[in-house]
This record gives sequence, C-alpha cells and structure tokens, in this order.
Amino acid sequence: MTTPELNASDYTAGEKARLTLLIARMAKRGIADDGTGNVDQTDLQRKFDRIQNQARKRKQQSRKK
Repeated sequence: MTTPELNASDYTAGEKARLTLLIARMAKRGIADDGTGNVDQTDLQRKFDRIQNQARKRKQQSRKK
C-alpha cells in the first residue's frame, strides 16, 4: 500500500494552524540553540508527524469511497 502525498488542501484549517504553530515553536527553539545542536525538538516533531498521519489516513479513506 502506497502512502498518498499530502498537499495543502489535504489539511483542515485547524491542522494548518496547528502545523504553523509547531513550525514557529521549532524555529524559536532553533534560534535559542547556542550552536551545539543540543536542543531537543522530538516532542514537537512527534506532534507534527501525528497531524500529518491523521491527514494521510483521511486522504486514504476518501480514496476508498
């Protein structure tokens, strides 16, 4: 089973807003880094991935119908 590619139109308005917020928080943490690369962003990345997976599942389900 292939995973469908996601476009901006595949996300709901709420998901787009949440992704934008997560990207901004990741950027803020990146700026706060002192150059060592030791800033942990795994929690934000997991949330980002979870939103993408929800959109991907929704797209797959809509294809089956």
